[in-house]
Amino acid sequence: MTADASTSGSSSPLTGVWSELVGQEPAVGTLKRAVAGGGHAMSHAWLLTGPPGSGRSNAARAFAAALECPQGGCGHCNACRTALSGAHPDVTLVRTETLSIGVDEIRELVRWAAMSPSAGRHQVVVVEDADRITERGADALLKAIEEPAPLTVWVLCAPTPDDVIITIRSRCRQLHLATPRDEAVAGLLVTRDGIDPQLAATAARAAQGHIGRARRLARDETARARRDRILALPSQLRSLGDCLKAAQELVSATAEEAAAATADQDAAERSTLETALGFGTKGARPRQAAAAIKDLEDEQKLRGKRMQRDALDRVLTELTTFHRDVLAIQTGAVRAGEEEQLTGPRLVNSAILQQIRAVAASTTPEDTIHRIDAILEARSALETNVAPLLAMEALLTSLVR
Repeated sequence: MTADASTSGSSSPLTGVWSELVGQEPAVGTLKRAVAGGGHAMSHAWLLTGPPGSGRSNAARAFAAALECPQGGCGHCNACRTALSGAHPDVTLVRTETLSIGVDEIRELVRWAAMSPSAGRHQVVVVEDADRITERGADALLKAIEEPAPLTVWVLCAPTPDDVIITIRSRCRQLHLATPRDEAVAGLLVTRDGIDPQLAATAARAAQGHIGRARRLARDETARARRDRILALPSQLRSLGDCLKAAQELVSATAEEAAAATADQDAAERSTLETALGFGTKGARPRQAAAAIKDLEDEQKLRGKRMQRDALDRVLTELTTFHRDVLAIQTGAVRAGEEEQLTGPRLVNSAILQQIRAVAASTTPEDTIHRIDAILEARSALETNVAPLLAMEALLTSLVR
């Protein structure tokens, strides 16, 4: 099926379940028409794509809520609230915390999707990480999408259509979400979260349209400090020793960040499993308990590995923005006095303008492009499971001026 143009649709203010999808009025217009049941507007399978932070998962949840809501997505009724939170009995939300979604999990989803709605108007299955479905999993999903139950709607999310196996994406209606404008993200932070306008503008510009990232930067001083340390690296690397030390510190810091983020969940999962296995009760130790615990530990390690990789990817993103700004100064793409504006050509990191100008003056545009290429190579290396320390050491040594 063809993708919906991101320039079509309504520009009216977003309300109800759609209220936080800033900058996505065209896509919301398409989804609203589907909910309303206009001619050929609805499909049993959707593929929502968009860059990280564009809100594709939020759009999928809002669509699910609107499909269940008697008023088409009012945002206030029980159907809307439970669908958005994941508590609605006929809305299944899937988001993997490991590196892939395997065939067994997909088969369970297919079985669930074949059931008739128990309370709502549709049986909706939202897969927030459809790009992580394995090839065997996609084979299991294909038949369900080709021959869906009458009231079942599949909503898959991925960064781009190419991230989803072609047999799946060719059977979905595709809808692309654009990167929200900085001023739209800043406005949301001010109105929804009560953030100071100047801080909201700085966070929105730094996040480059990633709403969740902008909110975290605006509300978390630790996140801002961590970002500042990353942006300082290009000016601090002078020798091989500097690079090796910085690489070790980055890898250790992201590992600690991932461990802290998963600690409570890991402990709760282990406690639940031990209770289910009968630990703490009288009698012999349950058979095969060690194997079950090892399986859980392996799953938790995969989740931690993914979270560390995500944290390292954020490091690479920040380094990319730094060198993007350097290149913008070197080529004259951003003119003096316009570095801090929210629209048009501007710097992502205008708060460190002097540092960026110093690097721009001491290197050439060709040098900067080579450094950006090195960052992209590091990202590819991490995606192919190169050891994080080796990938970061190779990257940082290429950034030495």
